[in-house]
Amino acid sequence: MTNIKKVSELAGVSTATVSRTLKNPELVTENTREKVMKAVQLAGYRPNWLATSVKTGKSNSIVVLVPNLVNPFFMRIIEGIEQAAQEKGYSVLLGDTQGKANRENEYASMVLTNRADGLIQLDHSFPFSANDAALAEKVPMVSVCERIEGERRYPFIELDNYAAGRALTHHLISYGHSRFGIIAGQRTSQIHHDRLAGIKSVLNEEGIDFSEDMLVGGSYRIETGIEGVQELLKRDTPPTAIFCFNDDIAIGALYELKRQGLRVPEDVSLTGFDNVKVSAYMDPPLTTVDQPAYEMGRRAVDVLIQLINRQPLSRTREILPFQLLERGSTGPAKA
Repeated sequence: MTNIKKVSELAGVSTATVSRTLKNPELVTENTREKVMKAVQLAGYRPNWLATSVKTGKSNSIVVLVPNLVNPFFMRIIEGIEQAAQEKGYSVLLGDTQGKANRENEYASMVLTNRADGLIQLDHSFPFSANDAALAEKVPMVSVCERIEGERRYPFIELDNYAAGRALTHHLISYGHSRFGIIAGQRTSQIHHDRLAGIKSVLNEEGIDFSEDMLVGGSYRIETGIEGVQELLKRDTPPTAIFCFNDDIAIGALYELKRQGLRVPEDVSLTGFDNVKVSAYMDPPLTTVDQPAYEMGRRAVDVLIQLINRQPLSRTREILPFQLLERGSTGPAKA
């Protein structure tokens, strides 16, 4: 079996530096880290994390709770988590919760039984059961995209959803739109409140009325987009532009608009959110907001490992930048 000495020879550094790079990569320079990781690959070296965990009392594993594994946006976050965790010597235990509390509780309890050292939550719910809540007080936990509900404030990595909602609204108003519909995702989440507040703030500034019956939906599914369009088109004054709170919703909405004989964007403009890969290949390509999902995943791991190692955080909220991608699904309002 290849040992650490072989890796040090290939990298041109000491065995102590190799060990430090694998255990605490943030303590070495980027150049050293790249040399060591390249040498690890060339040598086929596999650190004995089991022996390390026995000595340290750590499992060197983290749990990631995902509400919907089918959602490609979550998979991009997980890709970032996996890569960063591997670089830092951690394995990732993926929990497909399907949005169910009992499944969340079961996976989250792994941290309490030392089968994992920390937890990353991709949903807004507090993942521990009522019986475990007191024990979970000091559990290292970070949320990505959403903020965990409850009095305790856990660190979170997110987008400025309020600003993104404003950017989308300014974009559509610039095309002359004044009748809007919204197909929302989970209405109890902070994401929903922030995006909706961003949209409404611009409409208010522009003196454009918004009727609450033009807000429909309640989940991040393709079917929600289909059903949402069906509802909105029944209104006395249907919208000329529709905000969809993720790309899956927008894909369903696009399908249903076409099925009903409407053209996008000539009859109705449509926006998504997330910039999943397929959004650029729809007909027409979706105007959407690009979230740095991969980087979100990486940053979550960085913050979580700081918590695991009881290192102080410089901040508990990190806001990553977004980009509005203007594509073919939005255009001038129909006269």
